[in-house]
Amino acid sequence: MAGKSNPVSSISSQFSSIQRSLLTLSSITLILLTYISFKSLHFPLHYSFEFNQINPKVVADKDLGDFSDIYHSHEVFRLNYAEMEKNFKVFIYPDGDPNTFYQTPRKLTGKYASEGFFFQNIWESQFRTEIAELAHLFFIPISCHKMRGKGTSYANITIIVKNYVDSLILKYPYWNRTLGADHFFVTCHDVGVRATEGVPLLVKNSIRVVCSPSYDVGFIPHKDVALPQVLQPFALPAGGNDIQNRATLGFLAGHRNSKIRVVLARVWENDTEIDIKNNRINRSLGPLVYRKKFYRTKFCICPGGSQVNSARITDSIHYGCIPVILSDYYDLPFNDILNWRKFSVILKGNDVYQLKGILKDIPEEQFVALHKNVVKVQKHFQWNSPPTRYDAFHMVMYELWLRHLVIRY
Repeated sequence: MAGKSNPVSSISSQFSSIQRSLLTLSSITLILLTYISFKSLHFPLHYSFEFNQINPKVVADKDLGDFSDIYHSHEVFRLNYAEMEKNFKVFIYPDGDPNTFYQTPRKLTGKYASEGFFFQNIWESQFRTEIAELAHLFFIPISCHKMRGKGTSYANITIIVKNYVDSLILKYPYWNRTLGADHFFVTCHDVGVRATEGVPLLVKNSIRVVCSPSYDVGFIPHKDVALPQVLQPFALPAGGNDIQNRATLGFLAGHRNSKIRVVLARVWENDTEIDIKNNRINRSLGPLVYRKKFYRTKFCICPGGSQVNSARITDSIHYGCIPVILSDYYDLPFNDILNWRKFSVILKGNDVYQLKGILKDIPEEQFVALHKNVVKVQKHFQWNSPPTRYDAFHMVMYELWLRHLVIRY
Protein backbone atom coordinates (compact mmCIF):
# COMPACT_ATOMS: atom_id res chain seq x y z
CA MET A 1 0.00 0.00 0.00
CA ALA A 2 2.91 2.34 0.70
CA GLY A 3 3.97 2.26 -2.93
CA LYS A 4 0.56 3.23 -4.31
CA SER A 5 -0.30 6.82 -5.20
CA ASN A 6 -3.08 8.65 -3.43
CA PRO A 7 -6.09 8.69 -5.84
CA VAL A 8 -7.51 11.86 -4.23
CA SER A 9 -4.19 13.64 -4.66
CA SER A 10 -3.98 12.46 -8.27
CA ILE A 11 -7.47 13.74 -9.11
CA SER A 12 -6.73 17.05 -7.40
CA SER A 13 -3.54 17.39 -9.41
CA GLN A 14 -5.36 16.65 -12.66
CA PHE A 15 -8.08 19.19 -11.81
CA SER A 16 -5.48 21.87 -11.07
CA SER A 17 -3.80 21.13 -14.38
CA ILE A 18 -7.09 21.51 -16.24
CA GLN A 19 -7.75 24.79 -14.42
CA ARG A 20 -4.35 26.13 -15.45
CA SER A 21 -4.93 25.08 -19.05
CA LEU A 22 -8.32 26.81 -19.18
CA LEU A 23 -6.90 29.96 -17.63
CA THR A 24 -4.06 29.99 -20.17
CA LEU A 25 -6.51 29.51 -23.06
CA SER A 26 -8.75 32.32 -21.78
CA SER A 27 -5.77 34.65 -21.39
CA ILE A 28 -4.64 33.95 -24.93
CA THR A 29 -8.19 34.59 -26.13
CA LEU A 30 -8.30 38.01 -24.46
CA ILE A 31 -4.89 38.99 -25.82
CA LEU A 32 -5.87 37.91 -29.33
CA LEU A 33 -9.19 39.77 -29.27
CA THR A 34 -7.53 42.88 -27.86
CA TYR A 35 -5.02 42.78 -30.72
CA ILE A 36 -7.85 42.43 -33.23
CA SER A 37 -9.64 45.37 -31.62
CA PHE A 38 -6.55 47.59 -31.67
CA LYS A 39 -5.65 46.65 -35.24
CA SER A 40 -9.16 47.36 -36.52
CA LEU A 41 -9.02 50.87 -35.08
CA HIS A 42 -5.74 51.86 -36.70
CA PHE A 43 -6.22 50.26 -40.10
CA PRO A 44 -9.61 51.57 -41.23
CA LEU A 45 -11.72 50.13 -43.98
CA HIS A 46 -10.35 50.92 -47.43
CA TYR A 47 -13.75 50.71 -49.07
CA SER A 48 -13.48 47.04 -50.03
CA PHE A 49 -15.80 44.80 -48.06
CA GLU A 50 -15.37 41.04 -47.60
CA PHE A 51 -18.20 39.02 -46.16
CA ASN A 52 -17.48 35.54 -44.82
CA GLN A 53 -19.97 32.80 -45.42
CA ILE A 54 -21.68 31.39 -42.33
CA ASN A 55 -19.95 28.20 -41.24
CA PRO A 56 -22.60 25.47 -41.20
CA LYS A 57 -20.52 23.44 -38.72
CA VAL A 58 -20.91 26.04 -35.96
CA VAL A 59 -23.39 24.86 -33.38
CA ALA A 60 -25.96 27.64 -32.93
CA ASP A 61 -26.96 28.80 -29.47
CA LYS A 62 -30.76 28.86 -29.29
CA ASP A 63 -30.69 32.51 -28.15
CA LEU A 64 -27.60 33.65 -30.02
CA GLY A 65 -28.54 32.15 -33.36
CA ASP A 66 -26.10 31.25 -36.12
CA PHE A 67 -24.69 34.76 -36.50
CA SER A 68 -21.09 33.73 -37.02
CA ASP A 69 -20.51 36.48 -39.60
CA ILE A 70 -20.78 39.36 -37.11
CA TYR A 71 -18.20 38.12 -34.57
CA HIS A 72 -14.43 37.91 -34.70
CA SER A 73 -14.83 34.35 -33.48
CA HIS A 74 -18.36 33.05 -32.99
CA GLU A 75 -17.23 29.82 -31.35
CA VAL A 76 -14.86 31.48 -28.86
CA PHE A 77 -17.58 33.92 -27.91
CA ARG A 78 -20.19 31.19 -27.49
CA LEU A 79 -17.99 29.01 -25.27
CA ASN A 80 -16.61 31.83 -23.13
CA TYR A 81 -20.08 33.33 -22.73
CA ALA A 82 -21.40 30.02 -21.40
CA GLU A 83 -18.52 29.85 -18.94
CA MET A 84 -19.23 33.40 -17.80
CA GLU A 85 -22.92 32.67 -17.19
CA LYS A 86 -21.99 29.65 -15.11
CA ASN A 87 -19.23 31.08 -12.91
CA PHE A 88 -18.86 34.87 -12.95
CA LYS A 89 -19.46 36.66 -9.63
CA VAL A 90 -19.26 40.36 -8.72
CA PHE A 91 -19.27 41.91 -5.25
CA ILE A 92 -20.94 45.33 -4.91
CA TYR A 93 -19.60 47.50 -2.10
CA PRO A 94 -22.58 48.27 0.18
CA ASP A 95 -21.11 51.41 1.75
CA GLY A 96 -21.85 55.00 0.84
CA ASP A 97 -24.54 57.63 1.11
CA PRO A 98 -27.40 56.57 -1.22
CA ASN A 99 -27.84 60.22 -2.21
CA THR A 100 -24.24 60.33 -3.41
CA PHE A 101 -23.51 56.78 -4.45
CA TYR A 102 -25.68 54.58 -6.59
CA GLN A 103 -27.47 52.36 -4.10
CA THR A 104 -31.01 53.41 -5.06
CA PRO A 105 -33.06 53.05 -8.28
CA ARG A 106 -33.35 55.96 -10.68
CA LYS A 107 -35.03 56.79 -14.00
CA LEU A 108 -33.82 54.57 -16.80
CA THR A 109 -34.35 57.15 -19.53
CA GLY A 110 -32.41 59.72 -21.51
CA LYS A 111 -29.05 59.70 -23.22
CA TYR A 112 -27.32 58.42 -20.08
CA ALA A 113 -29.76 55.56 -19.54
CA SER A 114 -26.98 53.01 -20.03
CA GLU A 115 -25.47 53.93 -16.67
CA GLY A 116 -28.80 53.58 -14.89
CA PHE A 117 -29.61 50.27 -16.57
CA PHE A 118 -26.25 48.78 -15.68
CA PHE A 119 -26.65 49.67 -12.01
CA GLN A 120 -30.14 48.20 -11.90
CA ASN A 121 -29.19 45.13 -13.95
CA ILE A 122 -26.20 44.21 -11.77
CA TRP A 123 -28.42 44.17 -8.70
CA GLU A 124 -31.02 41.92 -10.32
CA SER A 125 -28.61 39.58 -12.14
CA GLN A 126 -27.18 36.20 -11.21
CA PHE A 127 -23.68 37.69 -11.23
CA ARG A 128 -24.06 39.55 -7.91
CA THR A 129 -22.72 37.86 -4.81
CA GLU A 130 -22.84 39.03 -1.20
CA ILE A 131 -19.81 36.88 -0.34
CA ALA A 132 -16.77 38.94 -1.29
CA GLU A 133 -14.45 35.91 -1.12
CA LEU A 134 -16.35 34.36 -4.05
CA ALA A 135 -16.10 37.45 -6.24
CA HIS A 136 -13.96 37.70 -9.36
CA LEU A 137 -14.43 41.48 -9.58
CA PHE A 138 -15.51 44.28 -7.23
CA PHE A 139 -17.95 46.97 -8.33
CA ILE A 140 -17.46 50.50 -6.96
CA PRO A 141 -21.01 51.95 -7.27
CA ILE A 142 -20.15 55.61 -7.80
CA SER A 143 -22.39 57.63 -10.10
CA CYS A 144 -20.76 60.92 -11.09
CA HIS A 145 -23.80 61.65 -13.23
CA LYS A 146 -26.07 61.32 -10.22
CA MET A 147 -23.83 63.65 -8.20
CA ARG A 148 -23.72 66.16 -11.04
CA GLY A 149 -27.52 66.06 -11.26
CA LYS A 150 -27.64 67.21 -7.66
CA GLY A 151 -25.58 70.26 -8.54
CA THR A 152 -22.25 69.06 -7.16
CA SER A 153 -19.25 70.77 -8.77
CA TYR A 154 -16.54 68.86 -10.63
CA ALA A 155 -14.01 69.68 -7.90
CA ASN A 156 -16.30 68.43 -5.13
CA ILE A 157 -17.21 65.27 -7.06
CA THR A 158 -13.52 64.43 -7.34
CA ILE A 159 -13.06 64.91 -3.59
CA ILE A 160 -16.13 62.80 -2.79
CA VAL A 161 -14.97 59.96 -5.07
CA LYS A 162 -11.42 60.03 -3.70
CA ASN A 163 -12.60 59.94 -0.09
CA TYR A 164 -15.00 57.10 -0.88
CA VAL A 165 -12.32 54.97 -2.56
CA ASP A 166 -9.90 55.68 0.30
CA SER A 167 -12.53 54.49 2.78
CA LEU A 168 -13.02 51.23 0.87
CA ILE A 169 -9.27 50.65 0.83
CA LEU A 170 -9.05 51.12 4.59
CA LYS A 171 -12.16 49.11 5.47
CA TYR A 172 -11.72 46.13 3.13
CA PRO A 173 -8.66 44.02 2.17
CA TYR A 174 -9.62 43.44 -1.46
CA TRP A 175 -8.23 46.54 -3.20
CA ASN A 176 -4.72 46.00 -1.83
CA ARG A 177 -4.46 42.49 -3.27
CA THR A 178 -4.23 43.89 -6.82
CA LEU A 179 -4.00 47.66 -6.21
CA GLY A 180 -7.51 47.86 -7.63
CA ALA A 181 -6.95 45.86 -10.83
CA ASP A 182 -9.95 43.65 -10.01
CA HIS A 183 -12.21 46.66 -9.31
CA PHE A 184 -14.37 48.55 -11.79
CA PHE A 185 -16.73 51.50 -11.98
CA VAL A 186 -19.30 52.57 -14.59
CA THR A 187 -20.07 56.03 -15.95
CA CYS A 188 -21.90 57.18 -19.07
CA HIS A 189 -21.26 60.90 -18.87
CA ASP A 190 -18.29 63.11 -19.65
CA VAL A 191 -18.53 64.40 -16.08
CA GLY A 192 -17.58 60.91 -14.90
CA VAL A 193 -14.40 60.99 -16.94
CA ARG A 194 -13.49 64.46 -15.72
CA ALA A 195 -14.28 63.72 -12.07
CA THR A 196 -12.28 60.50 -11.87
CA GLU A 197 -9.23 61.94 -13.63
CA GLY A 198 -8.47 63.49 -10.25
CA VAL A 199 -8.30 60.02 -8.69
CA PRO A 200 -5.23 58.34 -10.30
CA LEU A 201 -5.84 55.08 -8.43
CA LEU A 202 -9.09 54.59 -10.34
CA VAL A 203 -7.87 55.76 -13.75
CA LYS A 204 -4.60 53.83 -13.82
CA ASN A 205 -5.48 50.67 -11.92
CA SER A 206 -9.18 49.84 -12.00
CA ILE A 207 -11.32 48.93 -14.99
CA ARG A 208 -13.20 51.96 -16.34
CA VAL A 209 -16.50 51.15 -18.06
CA VAL A 210 -17.24 54.38 -19.92
CA CYS A 211 -19.52 55.47 -22.76
CA SER A 212 -18.09 55.90 -26.26
CA PRO A 213 -14.51 56.53 -25.14
CA SER A 214 -11.68 58.00 -27.13
CA TYR A 215 -7.97 57.57 -26.52
CA ASP A 216 -7.45 61.27 -25.83
CA VAL A 217 -9.15 60.84 -22.44
CA GLY A 218 -6.81 58.08 -21.34
CA PHE A 219 -8.90 55.10 -22.43
CA ILE A 220 -6.84 51.88 -22.36
CA PRO A 221 -8.44 49.24 -24.65
CA HIS A 222 -7.02 46.09 -23.03
CA LYS A 223 -8.00 47.29 -19.53
CA ASP A 224 -11.08 49.50 -19.90
CA VAL A 225 -14.49 48.72 -21.42
CA ALA A 226 -16.53 50.79 -23.90
CA LEU A 227 -20.09 51.12 -22.59
CA PRO A 228 -22.64 51.66 -25.38
CA GLN A 229 -24.65 54.85 -24.95
CA VAL A 230 -28.25 53.91 -25.71
CA LEU A 231 -31.06 56.46 -25.81
CA GLN A 232 -33.85 54.44 -24.22
CA PRO A 233 -36.71 53.98 -24.37
CA PHE A 234 -36.62 54.10 -28.17
CA ALA A 235 -39.34 56.34 -29.57
CA LEU A 236 -40.07 54.04 -32.51
CA PRO A 237 -39.81 50.30 -33.22
CA ALA A 238 -36.60 48.73 -34.50
CA GLY A 239 -35.90 49.03 -38.21
CA GLY A 240 -34.84 46.24 -40.48
CA ASN A 241 -35.72 44.39 -43.67
CA ASP A 242 -36.89 47.73 -45.08
CA ILE A 243 -34.21 48.46 -47.68
CA GLN A 244 -36.78 49.51 -50.26
CA ASN A 245 -37.70 52.54 -48.12
CA ARG A 246 -34.13 53.83 -47.80
CA ALA A 247 -33.82 56.36 -50.60
CA THR A 248 -31.46 58.83 -48.87
CA LEU A 249 -27.75 58.01 -49.20
CA GLY A 250 -26.51 59.61 -45.96
CA PHE A 251 -27.90 61.53 -42.99
CA LEU A 252 -26.59 63.58 -40.07
CA ALA A 253 -28.31 66.03 -37.76
CA GLY A 254 -26.28 67.38 -34.88
CA HIS A 255 -24.42 70.29 -33.35
CA ARG A 256 -21.30 71.51 -35.14
CA ASN A 257 -19.22 71.08 -32.02
CA SER A 258 -16.08 69.54 -33.47
CA LYS A 259 -13.75 70.13 -36.39
CA ILE A 260 -14.97 67.09 -38.29
CA ARG A 261 -18.61 68.22 -38.01
CA VAL A 262 -17.77 71.70 -39.22
CA VAL A 263 -16.05 70.21 -42.27
CA LEU A 264 -18.98 67.86 -42.88
CA ALA A 265 -21.39 70.78 -42.96
CA ARG A 266 -19.17 72.94 -45.15
CA VAL A 267 -18.58 70.22 -47.73
CA TRP A 268 -21.92 68.41 -47.84
CA GLU A 269 -24.78 70.49 -46.37
CA ASN A 270 -26.01 71.54 -49.83
CA ASP A 271 -25.69 68.09 -51.36
CA THR A 272 -28.82 66.47 -52.77
CA GLU A 273 -27.94 62.91 -51.66
CA ILE A 274 -26.39 63.49 -48.25
CA ASP A 275 -28.78 65.14 -45.78
CA ILE A 276 -26.83 67.31 -43.32
CA LYS A 277 -28.78 69.31 -40.74
CA ASN A 278 -27.45 71.80 -38.21
CA ASN A 279 -28.48 70.69 -34.72
CA ARG A 280 -31.02 67.91 -34.25
CA ILE A 281 -34.10 68.79 -36.31
CA ASN A 282 -36.05 71.85 -35.17
CA ARG A 283 -38.30 70.91 -32.22
CA SER A 284 -41.23 72.72 -33.81
CA LEU A 285 -41.28 70.05 -36.53
CA GLY A 286 -42.04 67.35 -33.99
CA PRO A 287 -39.85 65.08 -31.84
CA LEU A 288 -40.15 62.06 -34.13
CA VAL A 289 -39.00 63.74 -37.35
CA TYR A 290 -35.34 63.15 -36.44
CA ARG A 291 -35.81 59.45 -35.73
CA LYS A 292 -37.96 58.86 -38.82
CA LYS A 293 -35.02 60.04 -40.90
CA PHE A 294 -33.16 56.90 -39.81
CA TYR A 295 -35.82 54.72 -41.45
CA ARG A 296 -35.34 56.42 -44.83
CA THR A 297 -31.54 56.48 -44.94
CA LYS A 298 -28.97 53.90 -46.02
CA PHE A 299 -25.95 55.25 -44.13
CA CYS A 300 -26.17 57.29 -40.92
CA ILE A 301 -23.07 59.42 -40.40
CA CYS A 302 -21.62 59.23 -36.88
CA PRO A 303 -18.80 61.78 -36.58
CA GLY A 304 -16.77 62.50 -33.48
CA GLY A 305 -18.15 65.35 -31.33
CA SER A 306 -16.94 67.55 -28.52
CA GLN A 307 -17.57 64.97 -25.78
CA VAL A 308 -16.74 61.32 -25.26
CA ASN A 309 -20.28 60.04 -25.69
CA SER A 310 -22.89 59.72 -28.42
CA ALA A 311 -26.15 57.82 -28.76
CA ARG A 312 -26.15 58.33 -32.54
CA ILE A 313 -24.38 55.02 -33.24
CA THR A 314 -26.85 52.94 -31.26
CA ASP A 315 -29.76 54.95 -32.70
CA SER A 316 -28.51 54.01 -36.17
CA ILE A 317 -28.28 50.34 -35.24
CA HIS A 318 -31.75 50.29 -33.67
CA TYR A 319 -33.41 51.92 -36.68
CA GLY A 320 -31.60 49.71 -39.20
CA CYS A 321 -29.39 52.45 -40.66
CA ILE A 322 -25.76 51.45 -41.30
CA PRO A 323 -23.47 53.52 -39.04
CA VAL A 324 -20.63 55.39 -40.73
CA ILE A 325 -17.98 55.85 -38.04
CA LEU A 326 -16.10 59.01 -38.98
CA SER A 327 -13.52 59.56 -36.27
CA ASP A 328 -9.89 58.92 -35.34
CA TYR A 329 -8.86 56.82 -32.34
CA TYR A 330 -12.32 55.85 -31.22
CA ASP A 331 -13.01 52.64 -29.35
CA LEU A 332 -16.29 51.07 -30.37
CA PRO A 333 -18.41 49.11 -27.87
CA PHE A 334 -17.69 45.36 -27.85
CA ASN A 335 -14.99 45.93 -30.47
CA ASP A 336 -13.05 42.83 -29.43
CA ILE A 337 -16.17 40.66 -29.77
CA LEU A 338 -18.11 42.12 -32.71
CA ASN A 339 -16.59 42.59 -36.14
CA TRP A 340 -17.82 46.15 -36.74
CA ARG A 341 -16.67 46.04 -40.37
CA LYS A 342 -19.48 43.57 -41.05
CA PHE A 343 -22.27 46.01 -40.07
CA SER A 344 -20.76 49.50 -40.29
CA VAL A 345 -18.42 51.64 -42.39
CA ILE A 346 -15.32 52.75 -40.48
CA LEU A 347 -13.48 55.78 -41.84
CA LYS A 348 -10.72 58.17 -40.83
CA GLY A 349 -11.42 61.84 -40.26
CA ASN A 350 -9.77 62.92 -43.52
CA ASP A 351 -12.17 60.68 -45.47
CA VAL A 352 -14.86 63.32 -44.96
CA TYR A 353 -13.85 64.99 -48.23
CA GLN A 354 -14.49 61.78 -50.22
CA LEU A 355 -17.48 60.68 -48.15
CA LYS A 356 -20.10 60.69 -50.92
CA GLY A 357 -17.90 58.79 -53.35
CA ILE A 358 -17.01 56.21 -50.71
CA LEU A 359 -20.65 55.51 -49.90
CA LYS A 360 -21.79 55.44 -53.54
CA ASP A 361 -18.99 52.99 -54.42
CA ILE A 362 -20.35 50.36 -52.02
CA PRO A 363 -22.15 47.81 -54.26
CA GLU A 364 -25.81 47.10 -53.60
CA GLU A 365 -25.22 43.47 -52.56
CA GLN A 366 -22.67 44.59 -49.98
CA PHE A 367 -25.02 47.25 -48.67
CA VAL A 368 -27.70 44.56 -48.27
CA ALA A 369 -25.26 42.38 -46.33
CA LEU A 370 -24.32 45.28 -44.05
CA HIS A 371 -27.98 46.06 -43.42
CA LYS A 372 -28.82 42.46 -42.55
CA ASN A 373 -25.94 42.35 -40.09
CA VAL A 374 -27.07 45.60 -38.45
CA VAL A 375 -30.36 43.86 -37.66
CA LYS A 376 -28.45 40.90 -36.19
CA VAL A 377 -26.52 43.04 -33.69
CA GLN A 378 -29.53 45.05 -32.47
CA LYS A 379 -30.07 42.73 -29.49
CA HIS A 380 -26.55 43.50 -28.25
CA PHE A 381 -27.36 47.23 -28.00
CA GLN A 382 -30.63 46.92 -26.10
CA TRP A 383 -31.01 47.30 -22.33
CA ASN A 384 -33.70 45.32 -20.51
CA SER A 385 -34.97 45.03 -16.95
CA PRO A 386 -34.53 42.34 -15.90
CA PRO A 387 -31.62 41.74 -18.29
CA THR A 388 -31.89 39.08 -20.99
CA ARG A 389 -29.21 36.90 -22.54
CA TYR A 390 -26.87 38.64 -24.99
CA ASP A 391 -28.32 42.10 -24.36
CA ALA A 392 -26.16 45.17 -23.65
CA PHE A 393 -25.76 44.31 -19.98
CA HIS A 394 -24.55 40.78 -20.66
CA MET A 395 -22.17 42.02 -23.36
CA VAL A 396 -20.59 44.42 -20.86
CA MET A 397 -20.36 41.62 -18.30
CA TYR A 398 -18.67 39.44 -20.90
CA GLU A 399 -16.07 42.16 -21.48
CA LEU A 400 -15.46 42.29 -17.73
CA TRP A 401 -15.25 38.50 -17.59
CA LEU A 402 -12.49 38.52 -20.20
CA ARG A 403 -10.53 41.14 -18.29
CA HIS A 404 -10.73 39.37 -14.96
CA LEU A 405 -9.04 36.32 -16.48
CA VAL A 406 -5.70 38.08 -16.82
CA ILE A 407 -5.61 39.56 -13.29
CA ARG A 408 -3.12 37.90 -10.93
CA TYR A 409 -2.93 38.14 -7.14
